Formats: sequence, structure tokens, C-alpha cells
Amino acid sequence: MHPPLPFNRRAARILREKLGMAPGHVAYGMRASYGMTHITPDHITAWERGTALPAHGEVAALAAALWCTPSELMGTPHTLREHRLARGLAAEDVARATGLTLDAYRQMEETGRWAGDKRHSAKLGEFLGLPPRDFIAITGLEEELTRLLTEAVSTRWQAHIRAIARLISTDRRALQDPLRTMHQEYQDLMAATLSRAGGTGASGEDGRRYIDDIVNRFWSLLPES
Repeated sequence: MHPPLPFNRRAARILREKLGMAPGHVAYGMRASYGMTHITPDHITAWERGTALPAHGEVAALAAALWCTPSELMGTPHTLREHRLARGLAAEDVARATGLTLDAYRQMEETGRWAGDKRHSAKLGEFLGLPPRDFIAITGLEEELTRLLTEAVSTRWQAHIRAIARLISTDRRALQDPLRTMHQEYQDLMAATLSRAGGTGASGEDGRRYIDDIVNRFWSLLPES
């Protein structure tokens, strides 16, 4: 049983009103054209009021009835399944584009655990147009990103820029300012720790907290992340 999709009820109401449609018109369109014979005007009203949520197939049919894309009715997608549905794609489309069997891909959606290799992952990110932050979260690469960022701020950040750019499929030039800033922030923390401890506390609490939140800090500095 999948959790409900994120749903933007305000967007649904605004789109309907812009088309000059009443809830009954939308319900009729979903019944007549998309086989949603159970849908009534009360469903449309409840979704717009937030007292109920549309099921996965209902979101796609509602989007079609409102002449919009599913992504315009959804909140921010987080899971692989949500990103696929927001783009109006079938599981078969993603499986084919990534070079996975349909059964293997469906299993990854069901479990929420991406098991593709680097080639599959790169194709997934490209096909779905995933922003770097979502790509890393969906493909389970946060641990690797944490390792690279930790090494970058604690040694020479320039030596790690290529590996980080490759991992998140981003131009290296976009990483220069964020990594330079993070390196300076971390080094300043460690210098302050050493000063307070008389030269004996290089692994101080401030430094540990910075590393614990290093991925979030990186995303906050990365342009359009």
C-alpha cells in the first residue's frame, strides 16, 4: 500500500476556476474520458478542501481533466515513484530508459531502495531530469557525498571537486564557490577549537556538528539545488 501522493489542493482549485469549470464538470470529464466511474463532484470538492486525497491514478486523470501535468497538482515529489508520476510516466518508460527490467524497476519503487549501478543511476537522473539533491537521495548516494565533502573541507577542496561533480552530475565550476566557502567555514571552526583548547582539541564539538550537517550545508550553497 503506497502512501498518498503529495497533492496541492490550492493549485487544483485555481486551475479548475481558470478553466471556468465547476466540480461537476471535472468529475464528468474524469468519468467520461478516463474511466473513473466512481468520481463525483464531492470527490473534487473534498480534494480541494483537503479533507481527502486523490489516489495515484486519480491524480493523473484529474490532471488530464484540468489540462495540466500531474506535477502541477502535486507538492514537491520526494520518492522515485512520486518523481515518475509527477512527470506522467509509466513504470515501463523508466525501466526502458534506464536499461532495467520492469520487474527490477518496480521492486525498487516498491521498496524505496534504488539498486541500479552507476550507469543505471546516470540514465535515471537524465531521463527524469532529477535535481542533484533528489538524484543523490533517490539513488542512495548521500553516504558517498558525505565522505567526499568531509575530505574536501578537511584537506584540499580542489582535489575533490572532480569526484563530487561526477557524483552529482554537475558542472565543476558550480562547485567552486560552495566548496571554497565550506572549506573556510570548517577550517575556521577547527582553528577556534584549537585556540580554546590550547592546541589539543582538533576534533571539537563544533567541528563534529558541522560534519553531521555537511550535506545540508552543501545543498544550501549549491546554486538551484
